[in-house]
Amino acid sequence: MDALLIAASPSERSRSAALLHGAALALEHAGIVVRRLALSELPAEALLRVRTAEPPLRDALDHVRCASAVVLATPIYKAAYSGLLKAFLDLLPQDGLHGKWIWPLATGGSPAHTLALDHSLRPVLDNLGAHQVVPSVYALESQVVWNDAAAVAQFDADVQRRLDAGAARLANALESQAHLRRRDERMRLSVVRCSA
Repeated sequence: MDALLIAASPSERSRSAALLHGAALALEHAGIVVRRLALSELPAEALLRVRTAEPPLRDALDHVRCASAVVLATPIYKAAYSGLLKAFLDLLPQDGLHGKWIWPLATGGSPAHTLALDHSLRPVLDNLGAHQVVPSVYALESQVVWNDAAAVAQFDADVQRRLDAGAARLANALESQAHLRRRDERMRLSVVRCSA
């Protein structure tokens, strides 16, 4: 079981990146192997000009294609997800998230933006064929506190509880999906043996 974690903040040290790191720890604790992709490290010109043949973009798209689950972390700007995430999602083919579990995470400065993920990002994910969307985690900036001495962020109890619950739900979903694939494979092998 694996998940691709996509950091969609233009800033390397952001609260949404910290939230993604917290999700990574919860996922690893739940037995999921995580890989990371920071969109800010992709070449900007290639991204904006949709040069998907360039190695960094091609590799990033391959990571999405091969992942069982995708965790997206974005800051909320002006009641919507980041433009960096929009530019990357535009590179995916129409069914680029088909059969994948998706877990959206976001940080913002106002409780008024709590539903931004459901209203602005979810329709795009559905359009890209996302299999299921794990309930999103939205954290206020005040709920993500940097500990400069430890170079990590700490979350309030509610955010940590939602991260742990989301990771457990995603792990259970991926395990169920893997179980069904194994069962289907055994059935196919059984049919082949019986018909031989």
